[in-house]
Amino acid sequence: MREFLDILAVNVSALTAQRQRLSVISSNLANSETTRTPGGGPYRRKDVLFVPSREGFQEVLSHRMSSFPMGVRVGAIVEDPRPFRLVYNPSHPDADPSGYVLLPNVNPIEEMVNLIAASRSYEANLEVFNSTKAMLLKALEIGRV
Repeated sequence: MREFLDILAVNVSALTAQRQRLSVISSNLANSETTRTPGGGPYRRKDVLFVPSREGFQEVLSHRMSSFPMGVRVGAIVEDPRPFRLVYNPSHPDADPSGYVLLPNVNPIEEMVNLIAASRSYEANLEVFNSTKAMLLKALEIGRV
């Protein structure tokens, strides 16, 4: 029974992390043309960093010595340091005196690939969750007989 709960805990952590990743990717896509932000300048692409549920050396070591699964969580949401795109558009309200506009460092194709990968990872974890739940219910059924 404990193993089923451990599997479910790992899946829930992965589902939560992927949901947050999907949210960040959606924000990147929505702001792919945003040239003004409250902080000034164009929108800067964000990325999600995953880390194990337990961080310290002692915790990781004890995990290796035990069978308890770790899971994953979002460690940080970081800004992409790549440079902004410079586009010549003198009619744009944010154009500099030379007619160039700084656009966000968001590549829509890259974001769509990330979106597909994150959604497939979410679906795979959901399938494992549902399979584990079905096995747990079947085990409980067997126990009643």
